Amino acid sequence: MCRWAAYLGEAVFLEDIVTAPCHSLIAQSHCAQEAKSPTNGDGFGLAWYGDRPEPGLYRDILPAWSDPNLKSLCRQIRSSLFLAHVRASTGGATSRMNCHPFTAGRWSFMHNGQIGGFERIRRALENALSDDVFDRREGTTDSELFFLLMIDEGLAGDPQGAVSRATARVIDASRRAGLEPALRLTAALSDGESLHAVRYATDSHAPTLYTSVFRNGGGRCLMSEPFDRDGGDWQPIPPSSFVTITRDGMTTRPFAPEPARLALVV
Repeated sequence: MCRWAAYLGEAVFLEDIVTAPCHSLIAQSHCAQEAKSPTNGDGFGLAWYGDRPEPGLYRDILPAWSDPNLKSLCRQIRSSLFLAHVRASTGGATSRMNCHPFTAGRWSFMHNGQIGGFERIRRALENALSDDVFDRREGTTDSELFFLLMIDEGLAGDPQGAVSRATARVIDASRRAGLEPALRLTAALSDGESLHAVRYATDSHAPTLYTSVFRNGGGRCLMSEPFDRDGGDWQPIPPSSFVTITRDGMTTRPFAPEPARLALVV
């Protein structure tokens, strides 16, 4: 499983969350405390928003703890909204195209979890995409494909509905393939204005997710696990939840998959 962090608020240096704290995302890349594997060394990525509508993107295949470029960028870049991710592969080669976050236009997305039985249902899910969305496919991961499913389901106008309908597509594809659905989904996504997150699983083991007000920037963090065990007021996000953070605050709503709208090609 992977580890990730996201932030929305007043502009802060990325290092304040990604590299500097005692249990920063970099520390979690080689010593995670609430993950299936403590090591997340299969690449990393940053997506940050600035003066342009689309996010900046930096990804590489090195372990996050051993890349001096990442530390230098985090020390210099200030942003009021960013996503950061360290990867532990559950499928798909270690390549830049398979590292999170993924971007499309103004949207960015990153994921911790997996689609169980993905190789059995991958073709059906890809075939169900519209041609325009399918042409955006660059890597081979289940995470990127889930992002494209959301886009295909109207992400731009209805983020929670799109995530819900994409989840239903995956569940429906598993059942059509004779598999018990096995989806674990703790993900963050943003359009540069709002920050959304979902925590969901078809079993009782949804990957962890926490939130806290960030003192330095007056904003709010979302993280797979807290970067500060002692000083922060970290609150767990309940399973089956959809979170939206704006400049005005945070809302948490129940999350459940909607019925799939489109028949899958098998």
